[in-house]
Amino acid sequence: MNKQKVAFVCVHNSCRSQIGEALCKLYGSDVFEVYSAGTHIKAQINQDAVRLMKDIYNIDMELTQKNKLLADIPEVDVVITMGCNVDCPNLKSSYRNDFGLDDPSGKNDEEFIKVINEIDKKVKDLITIYRSK
Repeated sequence: MNKQKVAFVCVHNSCRSQIGEALCKLYGSDVFEVYSAGTHIKAQINQDAVRLMKDIYNIDMELTQKNKLLADIPEVDVVITMGCNVDCPNLKSSYRNDFGLDDPSGKNDEEFIKVINEIDKKVKDLITIYRSK
């Protein structure tokens, strides 16, 4: 099976989209080539996201990921926006979905974990759809 290219897109590519990339790589590397990107980028991945992903999944996003602009990733088949009303006209895709998640940046760990758990569920659902094709 040819892997589909999926991009998780958020404004700053520092939190939700990075979590989406990490979890999709964890669960769906047999189905997808996984990317994340933003319309603007911050200097580093959100440090609360980095810490919690290490604690919960033993994933060190700083070792395997970096902040990227939309122009830094290849053409993709699947675009997942994270709930930041990002319009990505230059990202053509055969499938597009918005996860509709609030940004947990600056909030407490409980709020972060809620968002991480929701991304986990939605990523698993996405992978299930593509494994059944």
